[in-house]
Amino acid sequence: MIVLGLTGSIGMGKSTAAAMFAALGCPVHSADEAVHRLYSGLAAPLIEARFPGTLAGGTVDRAALGTRVLGDAAALRDLEAIVHPLVRAEEARFLREAHEAGARLAVLDIPLLFETGGETRVDRTLVVTAPPEVQRARVLARPGMTPERFEAILAKQMPDAEKRRRADLVVDTGAGMAATQAEIRRIAAMLLLEDENKKGTGV
Repeated sequence: MIVLGLTGSIGMGKSTAAAMFAALGCPVHSADEAVHRLYSGLAAPLIEARFPGTLAGGTVDRAALGTRVLGDAAALRDLEAIVHPLVRAEEARFLREAHEAGARLAVLDIPLLFETGGETRVDRTLVVTAPPEVQRARVLARPGMTPERFEAILAKQMPDAEKRRRADLVVDTGAGMAATQAEIRRIAAMLLLEDENKKGTGV
């Protein structure tokens, strides 16, 4: 089974690309969705213990938590020390189940793939990108987003150019949905062929 790490900066089309892989029958694990589940599950009491007052109705209040960790590197490290191992455990379970189900291509959707060293856990990396003006327009169209918040998010992420330099594969989503879908199909077919060739050579 080929494990593909999918990543990209905010507004680059990562969620859309993940959905396209899923539509092709590839199992997809979203780190963001895992965090949402954990904030209402295993991570909730652990986060409340470290950051009292951030739990509301059994679920972590993301806004309240954000105010506690924003600009506080030590607090952010403590939060990551709680959440990251739990996400990794979910990811490992997902890959095990995908392999047992006979999947030939599994996708790990990880926003901070390179920032957290996640490329060491996958066979190939794919970065989605788009022109800066397209990225900005997409993000600022989101409810509650401001130019200042957008710039703050960008400042915390690895620059797009560096992600593209590190990636095995790059897809430009700025060319439109049809072109993006065609490129995702091409990449999926290429990786499936690679997996088939590995089996043929016994690697």
